[in-house]
Amino acid sequence: MLQWALREILGKEVRQMGSDINPSRLRFDFSFDRKLTPQEIQAITDLVNQKIKENLPVYYKEMPREEAERIGALAFFKQKYGNIVRVYFIGPEENLISKEVCAGPHVKSTAEIGEFKILKEEAVSSGCRRIRATVN
Repeated sequence: MLQWALREILGKEVRQMGSDINPSRLRFDFSFDRKLTPQEIQAITDLVNQKIKENLPVYYKEMPREEAERIGALAFFKQKYGNIVRVYFIGPEENLISKEVCAGPHVKSTAEIGEFKILKEEAVSSGCRRIRATVN
């Protein structure tokens, strides 16, 4: 959901550059060329928390990588994936907010996540930003 919110607020050119996620915190690296404003950080936080409160379903389907690409699933680390991938969907089929190729940990609904809070946003390298966040 964070990637979706970043792309909604900052633009579709934002791409995931890496992540480290566990049940208590997350680190999410993404492509962007400047520091986020406090207003952008608040808008991203609000958007993620809104979708958490909506209790949207989270589910996956296994499919050939070519099919995932054909349906428009985001996949920024294509070299890491095999021929069969898991595409995770957030939201009801008729109104999806996200579809991504992913192998990470997931919940069955967004309400399981708890409140999302961005703790820090910082530069990692030229053109790459990092968000550190928690959920309660």
